[in-house]
Amino acid sequence: MEVLFSAKNKGLNTTTKNTISLGQTLQNRFCFDLFVGLSVVPCSEFVIQCICMGGAHHRQRRSWVWNQFFVLEEYTGDEPLYVGKLHSDVDKGEGQVKYVLNGQGATSIFTIDENTGDIHATKRLDREEQAYYTLRAQARNRENNLPVEPESEFVIKVQDINDNEPKFLNGPYSARVPEMSPVGTSVVTVVATDADDPTYGNSARVIYSILEGQPYFSVEPKTGVVKTALPNMDREARDQYLLVIQAKDMVGQMGGLSGTTSVMVTLTDVNDNPPHFSRKSYQFSMSESLPVASVVAKIKTLDSDVGPNAEMEYRIVDGDGLGLFRITPDRDTQEGLITLQKGLDFETKSSYTLRVEVSNRNIDLRFLSLGPFSDTATVRLIVENVDEPPVFSLPLSKMLISEAAKVGTTIGTVSAHDPDSTNSPIRYSIDRNTDLERFFNIDATTGVISTAKPLDREVNAIHNITIFAMEMHPLQVGKCIILITVTDINDNAPVFAIEYETYLCESARPGQVIETISAMDRDEPQSGHRFFFSLTAEAAGNLNFTLRDNKDNTASVLTMRGGFQRHDQTMYRLPVLIMDGGSPALSSTNTLSIRVCDCDPDGAPQSCGSEASMLSAGLSTGALIAILACILTLLVLVLLIVTMRRRKKEPLILDEERDVRENIVRYDDEGGGEEDTEAFDMVALRNLKLVRESGGKTRRDVTPEVPSLFLSSRPPPDNGIFRDFIWDRLKEADVDASAPPYDSLQTYAFEGSGSAAESLSSLDSLSTDSEQNYDYLSDWGPRFKKLADLYGHSDDGNLLAS
Repeated sequence: MEVLFSAKNKGLNTTTKNTISLGQTLQNRFCFDLFVGLSVVPCSEFVIQCICMGGAHHRQRRSWVWNQFFVLEEYTGDEPLYVGKLHSDVDKGEGQVKYVLNGQGATSIFTIDENTGDIHATKRLDREEQAYYTLRAQARNRENNLPVEPESEFVIKVQDINDNEPKFLNGPYSARVPEMSPVGTSVVTVVATDADDPTYGNSARVIYSILEGQPYFSVEPKTGVVKTALPNMDREARDQYLLVIQAKDMVGQMGGLSGTTSVMVTLTDVNDNPPHFSRKSYQFSMSESLPVASVVAKIKTLDSDVGPNAEMEYRIVDGDGLGLFRITPDRDTQEGLITLQKGLDFETKSSYTLRVEVSNRNIDLRFLSLGPFSDTATVRLIVENVDEPPVFSLPLSKMLISEAAKVGTTIGTVSAHDPDSTNSPIRYSIDRNTDLERFFNIDATTGVISTAKPLDREVNAIHNITIFAMEMHPLQVGKCIILITVTDINDNAPVFAIEYETYLCESARPGQVIETISAMDRDEPQSGHRFFFSLTAEAAGNLNFTLRDNKDNTASVLTMRGGFQRHDQTMYRLPVLIMDGGSPALSSTNTLSIRVCDCDPDGAPQSCGSEASMLSAGLSTGALIAILACILTLLVLVLLIVTMRRRKKEPLILDEERDVRENIVRYDDEGGGEEDTEAFDMVALRNLKLVRESGGKTRRDVTPEVPSLFLSSRPPPDNGIFRDFIWDRLKEADVDASAPPYDSLQTYAFEGSGSAAESLSSLDSLSTDSEQNYDYLSDWGPRFKKLADLYGHSDDGNLLAS
């Protein structure tokens, strides 16, 4: 069967007729494109009519009729949307054929009337979610469900509508562009996307426009490129611009959907502003005592640029301090720092004038026409006079003195002067911290240094002392260092280099070297040491040993015979005379101890004399003596510790060096004097009720014959007064923010409304109405003699007054 397709283009009002084989064309395809003229037009632009043509070539297997191939998205009607109709020539309208639909969305989105073959969409479709659906249709016999036609596949395409606005997926944007950029400089490209079908109509064709940011910037309508629209935009005047860019579909026509985004444009700095000083002349003062490398002045420079474009370079172009001062930029503030290169002296020159220049380090050649990128200013520096300390002619001096010099020998002289115009007199002294043993003296007026004690090079060869030079009014001190080297004289005789322990084997042969000795001398002659060895006159004629000088500051001890036996003699002492080569030569006699030992075949001593047992145990006489000394020392220490513990007694008074925060000492007694701490019970003072019950406490060291002073006919005061007072003070201390965070002792002077001992004042003591008898005071001993003289009665009964 052949099908005639008649399609009418809605937009072109043209009709195209094509005859194609339905079996070849519609078997695997539902929607297709038709050629209209020379252009290809999508099938969605056409209303296609399919007319079945009868004829000799009737084909029963694929006799489908299609009359609709697309469906609109976002359909909002109440009834299911009609999509199309399936029909087969086999269907004679007798109800023997039913139509079956399978594939994407079958039964869930698309339904088919099995009797008529009509297809409906039951849900609203969104092309942006799925643009087309592929389904399969088949005609089956209703009775046996067998296919009467082979299954055919077709496509339902969702037709797009303009239901999505353009969106800037990467917005909002931020961009940077140099200031002073020419018109048309590209800043940033904004991109908007539209989810609608770009192949259908103008739903996805976007046009860009600028809503805010004119007249400074513009945007290309089709590309979205944002460009500068004004020349000479100055960052120093305004450095940021907020743009609002709109993207509208339907080629910007009426009814199109739109979206917006923001673009923050920041103008970056270029070096378009020259630096300049805030003033044309500056004046600073500086002390003449400033050390080298001190900053004497800071010059502020103005530059509207920032960053590297504001970095400065300074130089001194003229003036009378070219070699004395230097100017460099501060790394953080770019200020000009004038530093001192040499010392100042008010008496020599009191002021300096400099001409300094500032320029940008990084110059942009494009802006040289704006003017010179440099500026100059005059700086006047005034030197302030200060009272300077005396100055030594040499800060470090070296002097020599022989160790044979007598006390009072002059070593050298130091000299200092007052650099000020007043030229104050100078007095010299030695820093005794550098001459603790007071080996030297200095004349306070002349600066002559002399010896105060005999010197010994072997004890201290170099003395490093500090000399002070001081003015009188005001006190100014200058310092210098004196290195005094003590030269050597030959005042020490040579001695053995070490303490030798010489062993002589019983099997020694005549002429055998048993020891090689050397010497040492604390002196240090310039030509080096030269020692001469010999036996003393007393030992020169002995028949046992001889000495050979090796002429290299060593000597060898040799045996003159053999057959030494330790049973005969265990120890030999050989006196050796050592003489140096000094002038005058000095010598000393040193005794070499030689032990006779039993040796093994290799000559190693095994046992020596009566100390063989100690040698075999590996302990020498010196080691045993050291052990015994240690034991005795330990015993003495133990005895001392035990003795101190027995004599130790807890102190009754608070040690002033103890911290009151950590030590609380409680005293319960008070005596008659400041040194007596055990004569009175303090409990009586803490609880007045106990005083009355016990009748008062008397001294335990003295038995008075009169009643206690604390006894009184008056009733005791209420202790609540003191208790309330103490609680009030305690609460105040607890809430006091300035109180220390530890326990502390608080002292208060509060007597209360009454006292059990009545008034302690002596204002009424001289009245004749007093019936108190104080004669008992004279019985209390010498400590109360003064009170007895004051308050005792005379013979006539009148009180004594003094």
